[in-house]
Amino acid sequence: MQKYDSIQVSGAREKNLKAIHIAIPKKRITVFAGVSVSGKSALVFDTIAAESQRQLNETYSSFVRNRLPH
Repeated sequence: MQKYDSIQVSGAREKNLKAIHIAIPKKRITVFAGVSVSGKSALVFDTIAAESQRQLNETYSSFVRNRLPH
C-alpha cells in the first residue's frame, strides 16, 4: 500500500487506545468491530474525525474560518 493510499494513525492514545498504529485504506469501506469498550469510537470520532476536521479547517483562510459555524 502506497503512503498516500491510506490514512496512517501512529501512537494514538485516547481513552482506551494505547499507542496503536494502523493504516486505513482510502476509497474503501472500512468496518471497525470489537468488544464493548475496546476503543472503536475513540479511534473513529476522537482521533480520525478530529484530525480530518483540523486538516479541513487549515484549507480555509482565517477570514472564512471566523465565519464558519462552530
